[in-house]
Amino acid sequence: MKTLIVTGGTLEHAFALSYLERHKFDYFIAADSGIRFFAQNSIRPDEVLGDFDSADPVQLQQFSEDAGIIFHKYLPEKDAVDTELALQLAIDRGSSEIHILGGTGTRLDHVLGTVRLLGFAMEREIPCFMADAHNRVRLIQKQTVLKKNEQYGRYISLIPLTTKVTGVTLAGFKYPLCEHTLDGFHSLAVSNEIVEQEAVIDFQSGILILVESMD
Repeated sequence: MKTLIVTGGTLEHAFALSYLERHKFDYFIAADSGIRFFAQNSIRPDEVLGDFDSADPVQLQQFSEDAGIIFHKYLPEKDAVDTELALQLAIDRGSSEIHILGGTGTRLDHVLGTVRLLGFAMEREIPCFMADAHNRVRLIQKQTVLKKNEQYGRYISLIPLTTKVTGVTLAGFKYPLCEHTLDGFHSLAVSNEIVEQEAVIDFQSGILILVESMD
């Protein structure tokens, strides 16, 4: 099951609608003010959750009165942000692939926190992506192959999430590497480009943040 989570960060609706058209999701989860996207585009989410401290009251009432939508309301004083609750819910529902829209924006703490939350899915070997109109982000802990004709953006950046990522070998990139160790205080693997039909990211240990950027 391919699941879309829309959360309450910055979201360009034209981009989001195009993203939905390309990916054909099976299940929709709205997290807190993420309900705005669904309400404004007449799309019915399967589940809605959050403390709703930033949700529009009219849209909130519209969804809460729909018997076909599973509704989860939490107290604001909770131990997890709404995006984490939505991601856990998507995993519990048996998602085989998860995409998050609205995970970026002006709250840098939320953006960094959401990047780390992708690890929930990664640990369960569920592909999980956070995307906006300019970037797509995922976490990887094993060999990953990128096809040039399927890349999200021109630039590929690899940022260590763990203290060190060892044995990094990059093939098919403009700037290759061979058995290199990346650590968290250097920018060596930022802003690379795919130059072959396929590019391979291989490494021995650690976790990488893989960012595909348009510009």
